[in-house]
Amino acid sequence: MASETRYIAIEGPIGVGKTSLARLLGDAFQAHTVLEVAEKNPFLEDFYRDPVRYAFQAQIFFLLSRFRQQEELVQHQLFQQTTVCDYLFVKDRIFASVTLDDKELKLYDEVYQLLEPRVPKPDLVIYLQAELEVLLRRIRSRSREYERGIAVEYVEAVSRTYNEFFFHYRETPLLVINTSEIDFVNQTEDLQDLIAKIHKMKKGTEYDIPLGSR
Repeated sequence: MASETRYIAIEGPIGVGKTSLARLLGDAFQAHTVLEVAEKNPFLEDFYRDPVRYAFQAQIFFLLSRFRQQEELVQHQLFQQTTVCDYLFVKDRIFASVTLDDKELKLYDEVYQLLEPRVPKPDLVIYLQAELEVLLRRIRSRSREYERGIAVEYVEAVSRTYNEFFFHYRETPLLVINTSEIDFVNQTEDLQDLIAKIHKMKKGTEYDIPLGSR
């Protein structure tokens, strides 16, 4: 891995495998691993049951908790070692654009714009994609109680918004990987192929063709 790549952020829609990959890369690079804990959001289960009523509360909680987590990284100077995070701070804005109405989004943006400049930028973003059917299968397989009420339309909207966002993303080097036919957890070849790609990654955007898709 290039010496300047000290902070890797992994992104992608619900169920794509961000946390699993973050753990694997953390082990591979002997890195500090930062994982968001969605279960700590007290509004999440309510949101999946009644999105219109609880979207704003759930989104603001996520925004502030992720900001505190990122701020803690800076304060403790953890970027002196390699750090792998299973989210990019801007994910909050991506989800907010899907879940909030216009008035809520305007208020949300006022808070977001105060916080975002204080959040460190990663040296590399890995964007994981997968087909909708694959995302739904992975969500069901992890059997999280609060996800039982998740709507197919919501997962589809989130996935589509992610694709639109990263199509225009230019802020950092970006590695895009379609994970529909690969398995980083159970297939060593898939993980090693990705690690080799990370070592070679420089500037701009690259689209990886994993071994399992060839």
